[in-house]
Amino acid sequence: MVGFGFKQAWLAIREVDPATVIATLGLRDLGEAPWRDGIDLAYLTDNRVAVTPPLPGAGGARWVLAVGKWLLRPGAPTDVAGISAALDTEVQFFATHRVMELHRWERARAGNLVRGFEYVGETGEVNLWHGEPDPAELAAGLPAAIGEEVDVLVDEADVLRVAEAWSVDPASLDGAAAPGPLRLAATD
Repeated sequence: MVGFGFKQAWLAIREVDPATVIATLGLRDLGEAPWRDGIDLAYLTDNRVAVTPPLPGAGGARWVLAVGKWLLRPGAPTDVAGISAALDTEVQFFATHRVMELHRWERARAGNLVRGFEYVGETGEVNLWHGEPDPAELAAGLPAAIGEEVDVLVDEADVLRVAEAWSVDPASLDGAAAPGPLRLAATD
């Protein structure tokens, strides 16, 4: 497998097959692709999404990851509550981008957003704070509550730490044996 995570966005979807993820996101299935090629296209293009086979992860569950810069674009289907409702499962969204210091994570269960956080270091602003931080977020350095006098300092490594606690740290995939082929999908 080939890892990813830095300067990227991805969805983690619990206990579902890759074909269902591709269809739910409204993507066109391009078939199997070598891991290196698929992850490279997810990084280098705005219209390709790499979809992993189910991977073992947090809670003893299997998680499908859908990764691509396309998920950072306005209008991309990143409504985790809507996707969760459509698939009747837990859905998470993660994003990190060094240039503007964007760090985001969201989690939905049974069609309900249970946690959402976004920090833009370029401006020092928290743009999303929904729900209460869990132990993984607190361990990553988030305060228990947000307020006028609270400073928030997170970085891309914190996004990966939260991803690992909630589902799968995609950077940890690098060099591990693949449980199946990667699928490539197109947005157009």
